[in-house]
Amino acid sequence: MVIFDCDGVLVDSERLSHTVLCEMMAERGVALGFDEAVELFIGVSLPVGMVKVRELLGGSVPADFLPEMGRRTRQAFLAGLTVVPGIVGVLDALRRPYCVASNGNHAKVSFTLGHTGLLPRFAGRIFTADDVDRPKPAPDLFLHAARMMDAEPRHTTVVEDTPTGITAAKAAGMRAIGYAAMTSVDRLHAAGADVVVQTMAEVQALLARPHP
Repeated sequence: MVIFDCDGVLVDSERLSHTVLCEMMAERGVALGFDEAVELFIGVSLPVGMVKVRELLGGSVPADFLPEMGRRTRQAFLAGLTVVPGIVGVLDALRRPYCVASNGNHAKVSFTLGHTGLLPRFAGRIFTADDVDRPKPAPDLFLHAARMMDAEPRHTTVVEDTPTGITAAKAAGMRAIGYAAMTSVDRLHAAGADVVVQTMAEVQALLARPHP
């Protein structure tokens, strides 16, 4: 079985969402560079992300911050969200069961997959942080997905683009492929990835091989 992360693996959302975050922080007097935002926020759950926002803002988050960020991120997605280049070919070639497991919530994942045309491919096989008490980097979400898919963790491969996701996959006893699109190869290796690649063609080739 194969588990795909959503943001940055299925849909090319990370650049859009981090750009919105940087703009909103700048409007509140905090200079947050794009690379720094990626370093701090990529792959984290919303509650963890808001703790980081609170720290950057000096201890409090305006009541309208999260709703405004959601509105502006949705607008950015409607205007420019696409699938990750090459992922459709990966899914078309896959001969194993697969699903998606995301640190986002069900509403966000359904929206992004629906907007990009991927939703029918994952119908009934969408698992999110809403489903577990502890999101990634805890193993709970991946273990939940494996149980629901009737798959053994040791026979499961995870495709992830963040250290948070790689850490969760390895804690779950699964094989982890790191997709280094916005996170460095070194960071994914340091998190424990079994292999790190930089294109979906490489992901497709790895998934075509028998699981070790």
